[in-house]
Amino acid sequence: TSMFMHGGIAHLIGNMVFLYIFGDNIEDRFGHFKYLLLYLFWGFLAGLTHTFYAVETGSGFIPAVGASGAISGVLGAYLVLFPKAKIVTVITTFFLTTVRIPAIAYIPFWFILQVIFSLSGSQGGVAYLAHIGGFVAGLGMTYFFKSMQSIDFSNRAQSFYSKSKKRPIMDDIKQYQPEIIESDKYFEILIDVPGFTDSSNIRISFESDNVLTLKTKENTLIRKVELPRPIKYHEIHSAEYLNGILKVRILKL
Repeated sequence: TSMFMHGGIAHLIGNMVFLYIFGDNIEDRFGHFKYLLLYLFWGFLAGLTHTFYAVETGSGFIPAVGASGAISGVLGAYLVLFPKAKIVTVITTFFLTTVRIPAIAYIPFWFILQVIFSLSGSQGGVAYLAHIGGFVAGLGMTYFFKSMQSIDFSNRAQSFYSKSKKRPIMDDIKQYQPEIIESDKYFEILIDVPGFTDSSNIRISFESDNVLTLKTKENTLIRKVELPRPIKYHEIHSAEYLNGILKVRILKL
């Protein structure tokens, strides 16, 4: 239960910012229930790692609280699933600015810092071993699930760009299987569509009960998406695009 407790409002907000940035993409890929179970399990393993370390070093009497161990597991999973996604990062030098850093650079750098701080013995009130334990658990388990293909971890489709206008050239795009998440009132379809900045340039329509057609504003065909199963639909309610994933919500009949 310590992962649901925090040392103050700043501690809580800091953890929730990381969970907000990285968690929704992982939840989309695993599904709501499996993501919840994995999140709790990563938090448990993170706490266990810290506990062994704390008892071994004689600091087991110090309380440890916070969700950062479980969120570190989310970071490990994110590195496996979205290594090329770019993370908007605030940089403070002589002035405040933002840069977009690829996850393949951002997350390993963060992990190396946790290892360095842990080995240096400079804890500063931070349970670095919990971060390390959670991260390794999330990384290892997600890689295992991906290799076993127990969830839809198909390779990201490839798109090519025009150097002048940076518009996707829709040739030679690799096909894959989208994922369908069903609730009582709607379906959510998760589709890999790299190469766009947002969903406003994507037009979505049904060709049949199991085929979606994606086009640009200019009516250029992006591709036809064959769904894993036919769905009876009422209307396309909304479309959201984030980190190469197009999430289409379709209301049920």
